[in-house]
Amino acid sequence: MPPQADNYECSVAELRSLMELRGAEALEKINATYGGVEGLCQKLKTDPINGLPTDPAGLQRRQEAFGKNEIPPSPSKSFFRLAWEALQDITLVILLVAALVSLGLSFYKPPEEHASNDSSEQEAGWIEGVAILVAVLVVVMVTALNDWTKEKQFRGLQSKIETEHKFSVIRNGEEVNIVVNELVVGDLARVKYGDLLPADGLLIQSNDLKIDESSLTGESDLIRKSEDFDPVLLSGTHAMEGSGRFLVTAVGLNSQTGIIMSLLGAAKEKKDKNEETATITNGVGNGIPNGNGKAVEAAPPVPEEDEVGRMTKSVLQAKLSNLALQIGYIGSIVAAATVLILIIRHCISKYAIEGASFQASDISHFVNFIIIGVTVLVIAVPEGLPLAITLALTYSVKKMMKDNNLVRHLDACETMGNATSICSDKTGTLTTNRMTCVQQYINEQFNKGEVQKYDAMDSKTRDFLLHGIVVNSGYSSTVVPPKNPGEQRQQLGNKTECSLLGFILDTGRSYEDLRKQYPEENLYKVYTFNSSRKSMMTVLDLGSGKYRIYAKGASEIILNRCTHIFGKGGNIKDFTKSETATMTSNVIEPMASDGLRTIGLAFKDLVPAGTKKEEYEEEYSGTIDWEDEEKIREGMTVIAVMGIQDPVRPEVPAAIAKCQNAGITVRMVTGDNINTARSIATQCGIMQPGGDFLALEGKDFNARIRDADGKVNQAKLDQIWPKLRVLARAQPSDKYVLVKGIIDSKATKSREVVAVTGDGTNDAPALKKADVGFAMGIAGTDVAKEASDIILTDDNFSSIVKAVMWGRNVYDSIAKFLQFQLTVNVVAVTIAFIGACAISDSPLKAVQMLWVNLIMDTLASLALATEMPTEDLLNRKPYGRTKSLISRTMVKNIVGHAVYQLAILFAILFWGDKLIPNTASGRNAPLGSPPSQHFTIVFNAFVLMTLVNEINARKIHGERNVFKGIFTNPIFCVIWITTLISHILIVQFGGQWFSTAPLDQTQWIVCIACGLGELIWGQVINCIPSSILPKSFRFGKGDVQPTSILLSGEYDVPSSTSQLPLKPDGTSAGDEKRPGQVLWLLGLTRLQTQIRVVKAFQSVNDDSHPNSLTTSTADRLRASYRRLKIARELEQQKRAGGLRAGGQVYSSDPTTKDTSGIRFA
Repeated sequence: MPPQADNYECSVAELRSLMELRGAEALEKINATYGGVEGLCQKLKTDPINGLPTDPAGLQRRQEAFGKNEIPPSPSKSFFRLAWEALQDITLVILLVAALVSLGLSFYKPPEEHASNDSSEQEAGWIEGVAILVAVLVVVMVTALNDWTKEKQFRGLQSKIETEHKFSVIRNGEEVNIVVNELVVGDLARVKYGDLLPADGLLIQSNDLKIDESSLTGESDLIRKSEDFDPVLLSGTHAMEGSGRFLVTAVGLNSQTGIIMSLLGAAKEKKDKNEETATITNGVGNGIPNGNGKAVEAAPPVPEEDEVGRMTKSVLQAKLSNLALQIGYIGSIVAAATVLILIIRHCISKYAIEGASFQASDISHFVNFIIIGVTVLVIAVPEGLPLAITLALTYSVKKMMKDNNLVRHLDACETMGNATSICSDKTGTLTTNRMTCVQQYINEQFNKGEVQKYDAMDSKTRDFLLHGIVVNSGYSSTVVPPKNPGEQRQQLGNKTECSLLGFILDTGRSYEDLRKQYPEENLYKVYTFNSSRKSMMTVLDLGSGKYRIYAKGASEIILNRCTHIFGKGGNIKDFTKSETATMTSNVIEPMASDGLRTIGLAFKDLVPAGTKKEEYEEEYSGTIDWEDEEKIREGMTVIAVMGIQDPVRPEVPAAIAKCQNAGITVRMVTGDNINTARSIATQCGIMQPGGDFLALEGKDFNARIRDADGKVNQAKLDQIWPKLRVLARAQPSDKYVLVKGIIDSKATKSREVVAVTGDGTNDAPALKKADVGFAMGIAGTDVAKEASDIILTDDNFSSIVKAVMWGRNVYDSIAKFLQFQLTVNVVAVTIAFIGACAISDSPLKAVQMLWVNLIMDTLASLALATEMPTEDLLNRKPYGRTKSLISRTMVKNIVGHAVYQLAILFAILFWGDKLIPNTASGRNAPLGSPPSQHFTIVFNAFVLMTLVNEINARKIHGERNVFKGIFTNPIFCVIWITTLISHILIVQFGGQWFSTAPLDQTQWIVCIACGLGELIWGQVINCIPSSILPKSFRFGKGDVQPTSILLSGEYDVPSSTSQLPLKPDGTSAGDEKRPGQVLWLLGLTRLQTQIRVVKAFQSVNDDSHPNSLTTSTADRLRASYRRLKIARELEQQKRAGGLRAGGQVYSSDPTTKDTSGIRFA
């Protein structure tokens, strides 16, 4: 690579090999080869303080030399590939074969004595075969086009999720947030608590940084990182504590994650060649050629763990799977019976009664019977179901993005419609997260309203107060002055810290000047804030062995650590336990009752023994153990207590009222003081004055739900959670226990469906456990976003209510489609079957059935799945997990409309020639005779009734006005009108192609009257109460039973397969035990091909951005990482003739731990 040689003194290969080292070994190599990280910065032409210049040409050169920070996605399938896959459906294949045979037979000239009298009939004989071919082609094209547009949408959604992931870098000495794809080698990046590292790098400076490397190495303990002993940071790992700055040394395919991803890509390519399988649904394999063949060959085969843990299915998917199976079976039986009856009737009448001998031309009869049978099957099998659910979900997902819901997992959208309980954070979700310091308690004086100016404060106290705020805050938190007068200041970074920095500005001083006195790299040690500490401490080295420790945090926690306080006039006074209690009741509780968050500020000086001068100093001898936090934080001096206001978002009380009206309980889980939490909960409407509700602190909550041995008792928890509305001073573990307890509870009739919001790293377990996890798009950490199902891009609670509406809308859209499709199914199958039995011919011809199939499947699913949600959806209780898929009202509508349509169609079929003027009978016409008006009327009446019934199907709860809101769905209107016009053209001009004969005015009036009669009949059906039907007339009720086949075409293999032996090719031996009928059915239905879309979404969308590691991906990465590592070790062993000195030793003793902090399973 020429640019590399010219500009930089480091090659990609050098940096790659450097990043493979760990711990002391890496440090030794950096110091020996480059003279430390600063030396490496020089070679990479980077300023270790100010970072890279923001010169686009320079950044472009770096990308050319060291690669871009992205992993190429797998190429999307072409339209022709999708069309070919749609053609794999066995029903279509049978139809194609039958059409080709029919076409061949039409060109066969029978001997003269058997020839038909009608020459035009012979000439037109080929049309039916060609028409079926064209119809199949249309079905295939429509399916492929649908899939193609969906895949395109998913790609768009994917890139939207990727651009959401930003990372903080220093360029030109200023901190900027850039999209991770724009990171380059040589960038100076900042890592903070909760970040997902997007590239490999080496630490330049760090504060108490701990990294979770489990996604790469399987090491469950957090690994401490420091520029002094282990500076190596790897992409795909998470920062769980602390902060730091690092130099980016490897990006994209050259980073550790990239190397493993490319190995996975190569393994996938190989697998794809060996078996003609569909893409791996995890979406990690990305078609990257493998650059290191040796490592793969040397690696022992590791079973792919994620192939065993199959994806779980959503409630709706599982219910639809069951339903599709049942309908598929019934349809297959009816189709087979139709073919058998037709064949037997023909044989008896032709050969037994007439005594005719078998002629070659008779084959065309049998081919015709098979075509009729297969078309009955095509109509009966509900391949539109998966298409409908996919369309409903993808349409919703796309629209939800406009409502600030970025959906990461498709089924979360539908699950949200069933939610019965929401556990929400307070800060930023229910409140605006615009913090302002409105009350202060300084020198035993309460300040409310106007902030005291710097000059008016006590000289001693003010210096401790201002230095304590500035030094003990993240240096990435800044307050930007307003651009126009009258506007508010802009807060960047931690909002609590911003409010305190704003307080300094209000006193008339600049916090920037104070920061320059104490640059971040001069801070001696930082104990960063986390949810278990509930405080942050920073240590300054004042020289001569003297250290000053500043602390800030939850006021009760800080006060309990203090033994002194700044009194009036800046005098130091003793601060006893009784004074702590007095201050809590007189200062903290009144602030909290005003809905304020209370923050305590304190400090302490450590001085060498014998040098104590002030009361607040504490002497030490020997060396200080900075790891003993308990000792370091005791005996502090209170500087001040600050009351910070975070007002409730104006739209939240209305949103919570909507939730409660919709049967959803909202609970607040917060780290704040109980009084603050109770005040905010009352303002929001979560707690009503005088209501029988509980508000508990985390400690009290745990005391009530745990047994003597500390274990959670579900029975005790069941007594508390139904009334619990506020959980304050909660640890993340409390949130997890509450969510798990509600989900596992048997106290309610049906299982609760719980949604949870979270923003912190430690919220991840609760987000994963919940049925739907909402992460905050603005305030949320990468770890929380990874664990979530939906990201709220505006952090606003009212967006959750919109997600509920969309979820319920998906359920209703599917129900509308089911109601419509099952009516058509019942009518079409019955008329074809009875027709075959009674007149040995199907009144609906193959091409006509394919047209009906197109209307009722593809077009109807598009029309009914794209209804917009309305506020009315929030006026009913959640359906719950055990709700029937097809309610009694729907059964009443399906049966009622089917009875009406069948009555009309049979009347036309058997007496139409007598009742309708100018209509000759088309019954018992010989094979190949021209289309009759009689059967055209049957077809026309059927399609018109179906089209009008599509309007009826828009309402599923027995509403009278079926036209309400019809014009809010332009897609429905366009499809309906287009279908109607196309149908009129088919009837009048379809001729031999569609087996239709043009109808006259009277015949059209009869058909239109039959169609419009559907609307009147719909009102009649609505008069019949659903309650008169027995409860057994509901389908898809109860908790979901496992099915053999998912709507995604994936087998639902029980988790026990993990114990099954593996065959040499890595597949499970249990795979052979799949039941034959399931495989048969898989081929029989188009369920598999049509749902490819869902797969595409799951595969693409399980990666929220190129470096993201979801659980299943992480398992794979770990396996590959082990393979790679073991392979390298074996190679080195071969070279060195044994283990290299100082290397890792693989011991059979499980207690032996390798020094590098990486353990191999």
